[in-house]
Amino acid sequence: MGKLTGKVALITGGGRGIGRSIALAMAKEGAIVAVSSRTRAELEAVVAEAKAAGAPDALAVEADATKPADQRGAVKQVVERFGRIDILVNNAGGVTTRKPDGLGAYTHDDDTFADNIDLNLNSAYWATAQALPTMREQGYGRVMTIGSGYAKRAGGPIAYTAAKHALIGLTKALAHDTAAHGITVNCLCPGWTNTQLVSFEKQTPAFQAMVVSENLQRRILEPDELGPMAVLLASPDSAGITGQVISVDGGYKV
Repeated sequence: MGKLTGKVALITGGGRGIGRSIALAMAKEGAIVAVSSRTRAELEAVVAEAKAAGAPDALAVEADATKPADQRGAVKQVVERFGRIDILVNNAGGVTTRKPDGLGAYTHDDDTFADNIDLNLNSAYWATAQALPTMREQGYGRVMTIGSGYAKRAGGPIAYTAAKHALIGLTKALAHDTAAHGITVNCLCPGWTNTQLVSFEKQTPAFQAMVVSENLQRRILEPDELGPMAVLLASPDSAGITGQVISVDGGYKV
């Protein structure tokens, strides 16, 4: 019997990278796993992997994280299919721009700024707001936001950094308001992680050297290293952990 047997989890942005790794880690612990993103083929592959890893059932949900109806709709589909939602991992995020130089302080445009806030902050709010009433009725809920090394520091694109900082505020505010209902809310922060967005092995030697210099372990982490902490925060064992910002980053900029 796994740590998450009988629990239903939704991981947004679950088709690849950190989201995929978290979904598979939860599947191995017996959770029913739903994953959402825009790419059906990636989702179907994760569903198959999750079932092979031990998930009693799994669901692929096509959803655009920048659209509130899609984010709320993903939660609705999970509840309609499985009758509950115990775990929500707000993993969808990243950097988006409408022009090549559109991410700096002097080159940002309003639409690009809004796009990044929607993708990295509002998406988490929309899904969480939809899930909380069901979690309160159950008397059990585990909500995670996925932050970044830039959630606590400067250095990233301004809208991305602002959104990730705001995720911490959202996490703490939600934890404060839901603690009495058996719900915990925490922010899990990776540092440089070898996802498709980074593609570390394809980067220049200068970029690789910069990445490994920024954490104490002098390496880039792999997505699967986030799974064990996500499982802990999703499990009944984490009842006393809420409102926290927890890093799995090899000691990023300590």
